[in-house]
Amino acid sequence: MRLTFTIQRFNPEVDSTPQLQEIRLDVGRGMTVLDALIRIKQECDGSLALRYSCRSAICGSCAMTINGSEKLACRTSLRKELERHGHIRVAPLRNLPVIKDLVVDMASFWNKVLDVHPWLTASREPQQRYGPKAQLTILPKDSQFHNVDACIMCGACVAACTVYEVSKGFAGPAALAKADRFLSDPRESHSAKRARLSELQGEHGIWDCTRCNLCVEVCPKDVKPMEAIVRLRRASLERELTTTGGARHILGFTDLIEQQGRLNEAIMPLKVVGFKPRGLLRILPLGIKMLLKGKIPNPFGHALPGLSHLQALIRRARHAMPPG
Repeated sequence: MRLTFTIQRFNPEVDSTPQLQEIRLDVGRGMTVLDALIRIKQECDGSLALRYSCRSAICGSCAMTINGSEKLACRTSLRKELERHGHIRVAPLRNLPVIKDLVVDMASFWNKVLDVHPWLTASREPQQRYGPKAQLTILPKDSQFHNVDACIMCGACVAACTVYEVSKGFAGPAALAKADRFLSDPRESHSAKRARLSELQGEHGIWDCTRCNLCVEVCPKDVKPMEAIVRLRRASLERELTTTGGARHILGFTDLIEQQGRLNEAIMPLKVVGFKPRGLLRILPLGIKMLLKGKIPNPFGHALPGLSHLQALIRRARHAMPPG
């Protein structure tokens, strides 16, 4: 079968903008996108730049944008892509600088991972629990990494991240998932875990994630980075790291639901910004618009029916939660 491949070409040394190139190639049954690209480079255009190594979905080198989605070229079937989209279009990973054609500069990606200190701060607790020879031992009952340790650092999640697209300072899904992996490690001390979480509270940290779920959709190893970020948020709240706007939003939302049985959109902004004059002035225009749109509940209205049952359910769920 003869297919037409549309490949985005760009050499920043000579090109001002990326260009699309169409190349036709005879392909066989069972071929992957990477197989085809290697043949294109060998048989059609030797100047095509791409990155690959293991060809077995282990190294993550061949991550690229295939028909608009971040994928590993070595595990992407040509037949399935053709059946789903009717064409084959290949481009480099988004949100990362292009070195040439399908090769991107991963330096910013690696720097984000280094920023979360992807190593252990040793603790004496394992020695006290299992004896002096168990310093580096993790028992199955004490470890639950939620498959985060399966990450191959391909960069697909960062390329798909909508937050990283508009804010390059954001730590990114891969780095935050890596932080969660070490937070779950029983060999790290409680003080070190708190320090790790404290560093993630500020701007570009865990509270910037919009939970769009795209990182989960594109991850080739089912790491689920967004779920790791949610675990980091929960751990922060359990340790009373609640000064950021994101943490105050969660706590304010749950307090209002428990107190009133519904979201009070007039009080919710106050829960986030507090009663500081600067914050109040900033949300005052929003409050006026909400009033005019009828978004502010009547403070003298009747309580919602069944509120006591909801409150009892919330209290029961809270008591059933394991200690943080």
